[in-house]
Amino acid sequence: MFWNPFLWAGLLILIYVIFAWVVSIIKKDTSVVDIFWGAGFVVAAAVYFILTDGYLPRKLLILILVAIWGLRLSIYIGIRNHGKPEDPRYTSMREKHGNSWPVRSLFTVFILQGILMWIISIPLLTAQLPVTPPYLYWLDYLGIIFWVIGFYFEAVGDYQLYRFKQDPRNSNKVLSNGLWGLTRHPNYFGEFAMWWGYGLIAITGGYYWVLLSPLIMSILVMKFSGVGLLEKNLKEKKPGYREYIETTSVFFPWPKKSS
Repeated sequence: MFWNPFLWAGLLILIYVIFAWVVSIIKKDTSVVDIFWGAGFVVAAAVYFILTDGYLPRKLLILILVAIWGLRLSIYIGIRNHGKPEDPRYTSMREKHGNSWPVRSLFTVFILQGILMWIISIPLLTAQLPVTPPYLYWLDYLGIIFWVIGFYFEAVGDYQLYRFKQDPRNSNKVLSNGLWGLTRHPNYFGEFAMWWGYGLIAITGGYYWVLLSPLIMSILVMKFSGVGLLEKNLKEKKPGYREYIETTSVFFPWPKKSS
């Protein structure tokens, strides 16, 4: 029961990321991959919903939570990136690899992200399998609490940053109030909390090994594509960011310290 929906999801995710790659070739902008990230999990969750026959309220719960998160994230990134040039990370890769970049990006960016998406989506499948209890368990409710906290930090944090950047008076300034006064990365903390929420819902049937998925997501967010990479760039390029570091928690929300 696990492998059939999992393999179908893998095939559809492959088609999905190849489509995203074609869009990137037409637009000459590899950073469109970021727009497709959140919605890709909605695709996976929908496949699992259709191909499994677990406890319907839990299936609906996980599908709705993933759809709200994934679609909001994709729409937000699409609005944020509209009319802007390619992300400098991908521009430097394009310049480094020259004419080979369009083909190379298919494997090193799009298919790689598709594989990560496929593996990380496993809790969205196990939460919908029929071996889970035929009722909502306390772990389901705890997972919902984690998700609500995470969604609040991610969505409100993104909105606060978007509004801040819309004001030209804030050019080269650091947003240090609101949720950004509790953590330097409320959006990434929100992502972290939501994926642990999915994990808690997924282990109600005893699939404790699926917690590897939120663990992988946490490592990506905290060490590689998220906080680690962003902190390095901001410390070098953003005036006042080093002072911001001295007063504000790097990841987990905490009251601001006096400088």
